[in-house]
Amino acid sequence: MKRMSSGFGLVELMVALVLGMLMVPGMAQISLSARETYASQRASAMLQEDARYVLSKMAREIRMAGMFGCLGSEFIIDAPSAFQTPVSWHGPAGSRSLQMISADIGPQGTRPDWTVVSDCTTFAQAYRGARSSLSPGETGFPVRRVVYRFDKGQLKTGPDNAVLLDNVATFDVSFGVAGSASAQSVLRYESSPADVARIRSVKVALTLRDPGGRVKDQAYHLVVALRNRLV
Repeated sequence: MKRMSSGFGLVELMVALVLGMLMVPGMAQISLSARETYASQRASAMLQEDARYVLSKMAREIRMAGMFGCLGSEFIIDAPSAFQTPVSWHGPAGSRSLQMISADIGPQGTRPDWTVVSDCTTFAQAYRGARSSLSPGETGFPVRRVVYRFDKGQLKTGPDNAVLLDNVATFDVSFGVAGSASAQSVLRYESSPADVARIRSVKVALTLRDPGGRVKDQAYHLVVALRNRLV
């Protein structure tokens, strides 16, 4: 008997080559699509992380705006004029600044701009800079001037304009104001309230842009209620 020949014939080989040529582009497209999806998801996650860091930092400082210790600013001896406007949003379009006079919320690594010394009953006095010598029964409250500047696609902070965040498409601030100085609920939002005593909350709108264009601009919003009456 003759033994049957084994192996691939020319027809089988051609079919295998054609199938391989059809599968390779499909696999390459799947791999490329997966890489693009991963890159866009990673870019979106990085934008979210940047926004989360900045907005959480700002939220802590906004809550403490106008906090000068145990007593109101009207009872503080030698209170600087800056205490009368503890939060503001000003400047030309495209280069505006959010400025706050905020109680120190923890170790900041810098000297406070002022220290309010008070016995929390009848006496309070403001001193420029830090003050370590206190009399018995007195408490020192460090107070800082906090500034966030939006300029040329960057969010900057501090007296030296340190860049806090790049690739900022928009940064806007508005204030929730009450109907009167004694009311508590927010009636509307304004960018430049005439009466700071009516401010009850601060709304921040931040839009970040991926420099690689892998995702659309990401918009984030933050509304923070003030703990302290701005009077």
